[in-house]
Amino acid sequence: MARRNVSVAVLTIEGTNCDEELVVALRTLGAKPEIVHLKQLEGRDVPSAERRRLQDYQMLLVPGGFSAGDYVRAGAIFAARMRASLGPELEEFVRSGRLVGGICNGFQVLTELGLLPGRADGRLGSVDAVLATNASGHFECRPTFVAWAGGNFPALADVPSGRRFLFPSAHAEGRLILGGDPVAHRAELERRGQVLFRWVAPDGGTATYPWNPNGSEGNIAGLTNPTGTVFGLMPHPERSFFRAQEPDWTRRGSPRGFGDGEKFLDRVLAYAERHV
Repeated sequence: MARRNVSVAVLTIEGTNCDEELVVALRTLGAKPEIVHLKQLEGRDVPSAERRRLQDYQMLLVPGGFSAGDYVRAGAIFAARMRASLGPELEEFVRSGRLVGGICNGFQVLTELGLLPGRADGRLGSVDAVLATNASGHFECRPTFVAWAGGNFPALADVPSGRRFLFPSAHAEGRLILGGDPVAHRAELERRGQVLFRWVAPDGGTATYPWNPNGSEGNIAGLTNPTGTVFGLMPHPERSFFRAQEPDWTRRGSPRGFGDGEKFLDRVLAYAERHV
């Protein structure tokens, strides 16, 4: 499939943000992104001309923000609404092998849906992880670095393990807590290659606060499901898409060109081109 035909639904409800930045990034890379409100997929309270079908898209992305005010838990209300109105369609979408991604609040939504860490059959399982309040006890907004863990994420399969990316962070609830025995659960995820990114220090070394901004055990900054087609990460690649967005561009010369976010999102779209 040509990239110009890769149609991406950027799913929103009240309180979502970063959707426009994500659309600009994806459109710059040649894809066909569209901001889609959940009501458009539900066919509720919208004109017929504005209704949409999830199955008409090749990729689903849930952006950052504070959906429904992050009441109850971050992402919980958005996830509950998706489960209630789109559950079977969403499971079919995942089973088809199309990519589903969540960034920051989107990562929180996917964990609340049970899609992350997830099941191999693509079903909406019980909640087996949560993104809890940061260990610092407050909102963290800063440049952060993550390293590709070399796991089960085909979009980065040809990228050397340990490749570092600068993705900014902006969240209050990003500390990953795994269900059951957390130590055994994390070891199992690592064995299966489901750790997508780890927080690292600027020199690539082991991260401590503030380079791990939330206190997640094992410095986990992102996960995939067992098949690698559902992914979530806490930092924002769309906020380092253009070089001018990166905090060190004045030391690197011109603000023109692209940043690390472009490298990541381009590979995600390249995978969609080949496999959808």
